[in-house]
Amino acid sequence: MYHNLQRLNLPPLQSPHIERGADNVTRIFDPLRNKPVALTPEEWVRQHFTSWLIHHRGYPASLMGNEVSLTLNGMSRRCDTVLFTRQGLLPQMIIEYKAPKIEITQRVFDQIARYNMVLRAPYLAVSNGLSHYCLHIDYEAGKSRFLRDFPAYDELQ
Repeated sequence: MYHNLQRLNLPPLQSPHIERGADNVTRIFDPLRNKPVALTPEEWVRQHFTSWLIHHRGYPASLMGNEVSLTLNGMSRRCDTVLFTRQGLLPQMIIEYKAPKIEITQRVFDQIARYNMVLRAPYLAVSNGLSHYCLHIDYEAGKSRFLRDFPAYDELQ
């Protein structure tokens, strides 16, 4: 049923719950939203990436949200995934996903930077399931830098 989805540069999902509904839409269960969602190529990346963060990089699922709403210039937008801090539940990382066939370009970073104008998270991440990038922003110094490796949760500042 889902074997035609692209193999990603992430560990495979452990027993994903995938089913086709009476409406003929294939859905995958999203544990962060606690409901089945349409299985698109971007959703395939999101489920793999969040699973990798939780099971391999130590990110607490309880501090992560998928499809987090925000208002930008009077318009409603949704961040793909937001990691919140333990203290005060402030945005710590925003993650933007693209389908594997979508190249990660400056345009993708511009999109996540616009979201960050509202949230001001110190980490921005982008993945298409094949390539993953993480940027750390030091607001006090007014500098940002790409990290060589995607940080484990306990490496976040």
